[in-house]
Amino acid sequence: MWHIYQFPLCPFSRKVRLLMAEKGIAYELQTARPWEGEDRLFAMNPAGRTPVIRETEKGFVLSDSRAICEYFEETVDRNPLISGTSQQRAEIRRLIAMFDENFHNDVSGPLLLERMKKRLVLRQSPDAKALRESMKLAHDYLDYIDYLIDNRPWLAGATMTLADLAAAAQISVADYLGGLDWSSHEQARAWYLVMKSRPSFRPLLSERMEVIQPPSHYAEVDA
Repeated sequence: MWHIYQFPLCPFSRKVRLLMAEKGIAYELQTARPWEGEDRLFAMNPAGRTPVIRETEKGFVLSDSRAICEYFEETVDRNPLISGTSQQRAEIRRLIAMFDENFHNDVSGPLLLERMKKRLVLRQSPDAKALRESMKLAHDYLDYIDYLIDNRPWLAGATMTLADLAAAAQISVADYLGGLDWSSHEQARAWYLVMKSRPSFRPLLSERMEVIQPPSHYAEVDA
């Protein structure tokens, strides 16, 4: 049995959980709070970041969401999520990197700092200017998703891939924290509603982060 060490609003943990669910890999959740400097977490991952996964029988530990996802892609044949020609696989990885790095740095990361960490850990008020900037940048990414869905059935091509899971994981955190305005992004919204309606997504939509509650539309698969 695999154990995933994560906290509910870690977008990288969400990506791994989505991949494992899509591949039918059973797991159990363990809560980890990186901001508390837990010795247990640092012992498994010296970088002190989630997710970390551990196979209980063999004591096998993996960390870093990309390394974890690539591991399961290489070892589990069911439902490949990085497939196709070399060019198609490169496009999938390009989009994964864009959401893991750029979207997180511009949108979900700042939202987590301002609306979660400052509230629960630092006991500070959020920076309104930083929030406005993140929400403004979020429009650019949703515009790009609009463009992709105008030209492809899924973000990277004809089938759902890890690029869709990586994007949806980051977007779900931004949506939970009220950082997205969907009103002018019908293509992106329609794509995300399809992602939300998948069985793999349901556990994410039911989780809550302590005193931080999401907008009313967050868990609705038709809103």
